[in-house]
Amino acid sequence: MCSEATSHHSFDDFHAQETAGYRKDLKHRHIHMIALGGALGTGLFLGAGERLNIGGPGLALVYAVCGIIGYLMLRSLGEMVIYRPTSGSFASYSREFLGQNAAFFAGWIYFIAWVTVGIAELTAIAVYLKFWPLFAQVPQWILVACALCLVVGVNLIGVKFFGEAEFWFAFIKVAAIIIFMFIGVAVIVSGTTINGHAPGLSTLGEGGGWFPHGIMPLIVMTQGVIFAYAGIDMIGVAAGETQNPGKEIPRAINTTVVRIIFFYVGSVFLLALLLPSSAYSGTESPFVTFMNAIGIPAAADIMNMVVLTAALSSVNAGLYATARILKPLAHQGLAPVFLAKMSSHGVPTGGIWLTTCFFVGGVVLNYVVPAQAFEIVLGLGAIAILGMWAIISCTHIGYIRAAKNGKIMRHNYRTPGGIGADIIVLLFLGGVFVLMILDYPQGTYTAIIALIVFFLLFIGGLWLTRKNANRKYV
Repeated sequence: MCSEATSHHSFDDFHAQETAGYRKDLKHRHIHMIALGGALGTGLFLGAGERLNIGGPGLALVYAVCGIIGYLMLRSLGEMVIYRPTSGSFASYSREFLGQNAAFFAGWIYFIAWVTVGIAELTAIAVYLKFWPLFAQVPQWILVACALCLVVGVNLIGVKFFGEAEFWFAFIKVAAIIIFMFIGVAVIVSGTTINGHAPGLSTLGEGGGWFPHGIMPLIVMTQGVIFAYAGIDMIGVAAGETQNPGKEIPRAINTTVVRIIFFYVGSVFLLALLLPSSAYSGTESPFVTFMNAIGIPAAADIMNMVVLTAALSSVNAGLYATARILKPLAHQGLAPVFLAKMSSHGVPTGGIWLTTCFFVGGVVLNYVVPAQAFEIVLGLGAIAILGMWAIISCTHIGYIRAAKNGKIMRHNYRTPGGIGADIIVLLFLGGVFVLMILDYPQGTYTAIIALIVFFLLFIGGLWLTRKNANRKYV
């Protein structure tokens, strides 16, 4: 990925081409909710239950650490977004500051990340729907296919409709967490007992304290927590269709990350205060566990609707993001030409249909192995997210070096710590990947597959870079 980066003068022309056809229809409320809701998914609403059971109250610390790493990564991305807003996001920046090979790797690893996340979430949607008797006998693949048709329709209509859908998806998720936190705090303050148990700080010491099974389970679970934060990078893609991105993006990043950490860390810590960690499990949402314990009627139905919304939101966002990230690659000769085509509604339809085809693969997977479909893609998705965050940090290092060499002018919205922050993120991500390798056998096999994919992307990027040596941006 060390090929010579494109000259910054010519990149102005590239930028004009890759942003052509988009409509600036995302408003203030859209961009803030997209940024906030992008990371509030099933990793919190469902996955936190099993992690609390195994890791105990110390899980809140893992969410806090991963949230800080996510914030540093997002600030690096945000600094480049303000420099040059584009829906190509870090794939475009990678070309400018690291070269074509890096752009190829960045764009396609982003595509792989969202495809795997999307298939996992589509699988989860089918599982959530089967919770209700109405859908219990419907084959899982049919439910996945129906959900896919819905999100494809939303994306094809136009970015304004996508923004509205994501706004309300995110609103439901945020409202659910706020209501839970309000009820949880009220229970603690009022001294209400739950099945003879008095919620509060004393709960943290029950069942083995902060780390009931030691530190190692929490360290291993870091990969799952990183997966839960997937989606916070969406703001970089949405910048290209945002009104006044220079003003909206910094505000959205600064406020959203604080809120995400508050929602994740705050809700997990509150769950640990309300019930002993052993009360939670991976078979149901921890929020449902609590609300059932205090006797809220239809708690399971309400939360099932929330996690269903969260999963739909994730698939919707993934379809949107992959289509935008692939368009500049098509202009550069790093992806099929049809991915550069725009509809009359300002939508890169080629990318939507390509991602949809891969999602259909998820439908097939749910038909062939419905019980294992989720686990098959979950590990690959987590590693793809690690690669995605890593390339963002590497690109930001290239951006800072370009500024120091006088090639570009660096603005005032800067990453705290500069290159030092990028190195911290890279070391952290590398450590998580090593942990996945050591998680034998599933983690080891998944890591090996991921390394093979990374190697193939690297070789593919080298080949296309040489092939396109004299190619003009089209």
